[in-house]
Amino acid sequence: MPPQHHATHAVKLSSRSDPLDVGAGVLSATQARYLHLAAQGLLQPLRRRARRGDLLDAIQRMRLLQIDSIHVLARSQHLVLRARLGDYPVEWLDQALASGQLAECWAHEACMVPAADIGLHRAWLAQREKHWSFRRAVSTRQQHRREMEALLARIRTTGPVSAADFARPPEASGPRSGWWDWKPEKRWLEAWFVLGELMVARRERFQRVYDLAANVLARLDPPPGPMPVPDAPTLRRCFIADAVRALGVTQARWIADYHRLQPAVAADELVPLLASGELRSVHVQGWPSRGYVHRDHDELLERALRGRLRATHTALLSPFDPVVWDRRRAREWFGFDYTLECYTPAAKRCYGYFVLPILHRGKLVGRLDAKAHRAQGIFTVNALFLEDGVAPGPRLLHELAAALCAMARWHGTPEVRVLATRPPGLAVRLRALCA
Repeated sequence: MPPQHHATHAVKLSSRSDPLDVGAGVLSATQARYLHLAAQGLLQPLRRRARRGDLLDAIQRMRLLQIDSIHVLARSQHLVLRARLGDYPVEWLDQALASGQLAECWAHEACMVPAADIGLHRAWLAQREKHWSFRRAVSTRQQHRREMEALLARIRTTGPVSAADFARPPEASGPRSGWWDWKPEKRWLEAWFVLGELMVARRERFQRVYDLAANVLARLDPPPGPMPVPDAPTLRRCFIADAVRALGVTQARWIADYHRLQPAVAADELVPLLASGELRSVHVQGWPSRGYVHRDHDELLERALRGRLRATHTALLSPFDPVVWDRRRAREWFGFDYTLECYTPAAKRCYGYFVLPILHRGKLVGRLDAKAHRAQGIFTVNALFLEDGVAPGPRLLHELAAALCAMARWHGTPEVRVLATRPPGLAVRLRALCA
C-alpha cells in the first residue's frame, strides 16, 4: 500500500541557481565515460581501507544496489561494492539493512536503497503496475487471497517470519511452479513485499525476514518524515534527476532504464530541469543528441571539459553493475556487447555461466568466467577473454593479475588457476603473474 511517510530531502527539487557556464565546450567520448565512472565511484580505486560509511556512500552515489542470488562467486551486490571499495567485510551490508540504514524494494529490479529514499520508492508502487513483479504479485493475491490474508494476520500476531519457518509441501518435488521452486508461503510473502504490505526487516544467511511495513519503516535511520505523498509527476521528476546524477552524464534515452520508468524519458521532459538549473546540457562527441549532467557534478564536469579526469582503476564488475546493466548503453557507449548467459543452455553459451566484465582504466576490455571453490581454497578462471583489438600489454597484464589475485584472496580462495584465455598465450603469462 502507498506509504504515509517519506524522506524529505529527495522530494524537494532544487531551486534555480546560477548555471555553470559550459560555453561551447565539448566532451570527448572518453571524457564522458570518465565522468560516468567518476560519478559511479569507478574511475580510481579507493586509496585506503574501506570503512563502514564508504559502503553507504557508494550506495548513495549509485542511488540503488541491485540484489541477485547467484553465488558461484560472491553475490552480485557484494561484487558491485567490492569494485568500488576494494576488500570489505561482506557482513557490513546485512548489518546496514538490519540497523535500518538501508531498505529493500523494487526499483531497477530487486534493490537495496538508502533509508532516506524508501518513501519515494513506496510512493511509486502504484506506477509499477506494468512491471512483471507487480503483475505477478497481483495475480497471486487474486488466486490466494484467503491464505495471504491469514499469513499477514500471523505476522501481525507473532512477528517477523522467513520462508524457512514454513515446511515444504510434499507435492513441491513435482514440476516447478513458475516462481522458481518456491514453496507457497514464499510466493505469498514475496507478493506482499512487492505490493508494499511487507518489508524486509533483515537477512539471515541471505534469506529475507519479512515484517509489517509499518514496523520496518519505524526502525529506519533516518526515520521517514511525515510528508504527504508526492504526486506521480513530482516522483517521476525525482527519479529522472536521480538517474542523471548516478549516471554522471547521459542521453535522455538512457535515463528511464535506471529506475525502470515508463514511458521512456524524452528531451522535452527535461526542459523544466534545465530551466531550474538542476540539470546542465552538454555536447558529447559522437552522440546524436545532447547530454545531461546533474548540477551536483559541476566540478566533475569542469574537470572533464578541461581533460583533468584520469582513469586508473582496474576492476571486475558484476553483470548487474549499473555500468553494464543497461546492455544497450554498454554497447553504444563502451562498445561492449554483453549478455548474461546463466539463463542460456550450457551448450549455447559463448563465454560462460556468470561472466564478469573487466574494467581497465576507463574501458571495458574483456570478460571473465570464474568460480570460487571455497572449500578447496581455489579460484578457478575457467576462461578469460580480451575484447577484439585489446592488446595484452604489460600494464594491463600486471593490473589484471593483481585484480584477479585480490578477488581470489577476498573470496578466501588464494590459489588462482587460469585454465583458458583468449588470446591463448595470455594464460601462461597470467599464471606466472598470479603464482
